[in-house]
Amino acid sequence: MRAFLLILSLSGSLTGALLLGAGPARAAPAPLFPQAVLEPSRFADLPGWAQDDHAKALAAFRRSCGAIARKGDRVTPPRPVFTALRPICARAARLPRQPSDAVARKFFETQFRPYTITALGQANGFLTGYYEPEVEGSRTRSGEFATPLYARPADLVIESPPGGGPPSNKSGAFRKVDGALVPYHDRAAIEDGALGDDGAVVAWIRDPADAFFAHIQGSVRVRLPDGEVLRLNYDGHNGQPYTPIGRLLIERGLVPREKMSMDAIRAYIATHPQEGRALMRENRSYIFFRIARELKAEDGAVGAQGLPLMAGRSIAVDKVIHVYGTPFYLDAALPTGPEGASEPFARLMIAQDTGSAIVGPARADIFFGAGDEAGRLAGRIQHPGRFTVLLPRALDPARARVPLPKPRPASAPEAPLPAAVSETP
Repeated sequence: MRAFLLILSLSGSLTGALLLGAGPARAAPAPLFPQAVLEPSRFADLPGWAQDDHAKALAAFRRSCGAIARKGDRVTPPRPVFTALRPICARAARLPRQPSDAVARKFFETQFRPYTITALGQANGFLTGYYEPEVEGSRTRSGEFATPLYARPADLVIESPPGGGPPSNKSGAFRKVDGALVPYHDRAAIEDGALGDDGAVVAWIRDPADAFFAHIQGSVRVRLPDGEVLRLNYDGHNGQPYTPIGRLLIERGLVPREKMSMDAIRAYIATHPQEGRALMRENRSYIFFRIARELKAEDGAVGAQGLPLMAGRSIAVDKVIHVYGTPFYLDAALPTGPEGASEPFARLMIAQDTGSAIVGPARADIFFGAGDEAGRLAGRIQHPGRFTVLLPRALDPARARVPLPKPRPASAPEAPLPAAVSETP
């Protein structure tokens, strides 16, 4: 039987701590997770927990630990979860290089406590999927390959967050005109040649729609004519608002919500080329790429934590709320079976990435890997799911004091949308 329930208000204050047998509620500090309901659970209550591959989850967790050891939290002062993860990472480093699943499972069960987490007023969280596309292309422009993937322009100025730390995909972006900073060019202007000779191109590909989806996913593999594969990763953005074109198709009655997917968007663009081009340009956001020379062939794309993602174990989360490296157990019925059949998805995942459309305490994008099959899987996912966050045992969610996040920008999505209509970088 669960011992207590923590209910956190939209303003971030603790409105109730219902302790069995407790007396009147006392004044409470700021919560660990604003805008969330946090309920204690048990590992034995998590569907499929005993059958999961904990060793794979531990491998992903150890990757995050490397980043946690090398650098501090992205905010100052460090958040309690980040501080509490550091000694756990040290203990993970002392485990065998290739631990058995029993050892990995015991590690998670002894170092963490599970808590079901939901947004206020919602019974479940929401899941989407993303992947790393692979397309054919060239280092030079030709009649076949005429769509550019741009490197970060020299005149791009991305502001740092108010609390310090590196710029993010939600920071403002500018250029200097007569000594003054002005907003950077939007998608339509860039496609119309606004970068001019200053626009360094890292690769040329065939299809403008492929370039658009590479922007959404935040990475792409470009297979060159000689067989070499360029690994391109996110390296900045234009600071313009992101508009999910899938939402526009739904609002305009062009694609039913229940049939919305990445394939549905691609089909509309292919069958309506002029309207499709205009639709893509309504998303004013634009991203730039770098060649990720540090990646091995078997590595996933580089996530926001600065390390290769692991297919089926890495998720993108709201970085305003969550700390990279935090383990989450996801329980959902997803269309990952043959021909999109629904099947149980019960798996321990590690938060290692973020996205501008990933907003809320129980919202995640699952990284499915690279290539067409991963894309088909990712494009189907727009489903509810149960989120269980694993918190370090050193933390007491009822007592931890943390800085509250900044108010959400007006451009933030109002409701969860499928990966095909959200943005990952």
